[in-house]
Amino acid sequence: MSKFVDKLQHLSKSAAPSIGFHPVASKPKSSAMLLIAGLSGVDVKKAEVLANSIVDAGLILSQSIEGIGQVAEVMGDIPLGILVKDVSEGKLDKLVESSCDFVVFDVKMPLVEFRQQGIGKFLMIEPSLDWGLIRAINRLDVDGVFIDRGKESFITVERLLIYHRFSDLLNKPLVAILPSLVTNAELANLWQAGIDGIVTPPAQPKKSLTELRRIIDNLPKGANRRRGKADVILPHYGGGEDIESDEEEEEEEEILK
Repeated sequence: MSKFVDKLQHLSKSAAPSIGFHPVASKPKSSAMLLIAGLSGVDVKKAEVLANSIVDAGLILSQSIEGIGQVAEVMGDIPLGILVKDVSEGKLDKLVESSCDFVVFDVKMPLVEFRQQGIGKFLMIEPSLDWGLIRAINRLDVDGVFIDRGKESFITVERLLIYHRFSDLLNKPLVAILPSLVTNAELANLWQAGIDGIVTPPAQPKKSLTELRRIIDNLPKGANRRRGKADVILPHYGGGEDIESDEEEEEEEEILK
């Protein structure tokens, strides 16, 4: 299995101590959110900085895969992914051979057959994607969803509302690509919105990554956040009683599908 996918799956596990005489040190360290460092391209020197930091993964945001094997080797046990727009079987084979841990592709990518095992597959979506299409992502054979950074240079209230809505509609892990570094309060809001991981802008110094890790480590761990259970709010007209029937709920669910 992809190391990055495995880390995402462990996010929901509680860090509460078990009953009995098991030593506390035997419990694996949990995290409330994953920290993914963005890389502008295939850069071995910058990969060396990440290898000596405490990030959970790295993501190459360029399309070129030349030299990715060297970067993966330098990263060591830290999983490395790449953002791609076209993935032919030959290109995917090369990525697997280069120890690439996961790939992120958008909805315009031609359909290909992912027969290789052990590589993570993630869909990149735009914030403006139709709600019906977003809910249909639950039926796709992907390991999670990356949300594009958008055009803003900072996280807006509108973007936060979009994250909440995506979290309601999807039952897959959500990773947000950040337009800029975030504060303690902003990161807490992202976590409350259901974001499971963040991708930092490229070329961040080790000091900034360390500070983000500290903030993440202070977030609540093991909390049960709702995922894939969008509330249905039906319009009500007139001054009479607020009537909501099971038939109306079923009809609304069919419309959303």
